[in-house]
Amino acid sequence: MYSTLSPGAIGVKTKDLSDLVAKAKSAGFKGAEFSVAEAADLIDREGADAVRARFDQAGIIPAGWGLPTNWRQDEAAWRAELEKLPRLAKAGAALGATRTFTWILSWDDHRPMAENWKFHVDRFTPIARILADHGCSVGLEFLGPQTMWKGKANEFVHTLERMVELNEAIGPNAGLLLDCWHWHASGGTVAAIRKLPASRVVYVHVNDAPSGVALDQLVDNRRGLPGETGVIDIAGFLQALRAIGYDGPVTPEPFKKELKDLPSDEERLRVVAASMADIFRKAGIAA
Repeated sequence: MYSTLSPGAIGVKTKDLSDLVAKAKSAGFKGAEFSVAEAADLIDREGADAVRARFDQAGIIPAGWGLPTNWRQDEAAWRAELEKLPRLAKAGAALGATRTFTWILSWDDHRPMAENWKFHVDRFTPIARILADHGCSVGLEFLGPQTMWKGKANEFVHTLERMVELNEAIGPNAGLLLDCWHWHASGGTVAAIRKLPASRVVYVHVNDAPSGVALDQLVDNRRGLPGETGVIDIAGFLQALRAIGYDGPVTPEPFKKELKDLPSDEERLRVVAASMADIFRKAGIAA
């Protein structure tokens, strides 16, 4: 496992791929998320070796990329998006970045559970097959807080166990984007993580929950830095992932307003990188 920078998740701006890599290196991250569309355009102009050299020369791992296919659109628009995916998956794979990810709403205003389940399987099965052609996997993030799905017209997947079932219905290269916030908010356990095959964990997010807030009152965009409050058992979370053999990115996603109030990107990077080093140290894992 290695600490990975997702600049947008901590309010850091990057001009381009080179700037992203430089910022990740300066803060001590081992990996960086990147725009696969930008990478594909650069590869078309310069070749994959030259683009990969940007990462290699800085000692930064190209960790992963957000799924570039808008699968939530109507059928025609989604199929048009799907046609673009092979080129982008090829670009990611050419850089050694075979992990992509997206999130799944835990409710739906119109589709009942069975209909929504079929919708997601129908949309993600061809996505997964295209990714598999290029050796890539897709991680799907469940959203755990009850404040997101309770009282909605139609509840959908919001636990690790149900997301694994959805993964299995989609294909062998579909897995989890496992966020410790959503795992904690859903009542998840370390034991459940330890039962997972490593192949079902594609990507990992870390953060913390506020003190003094009941589990059923957690609000998604009110989080803390990884390890900040100790409410979430992040050490146990990381140790369980290590035990099953997960060796991929661990990315901070704190959604913390105070980060935006800091005077510079450099300060944001410093604060977040320090929190990452601390949780790895407490878990007894080399960052």
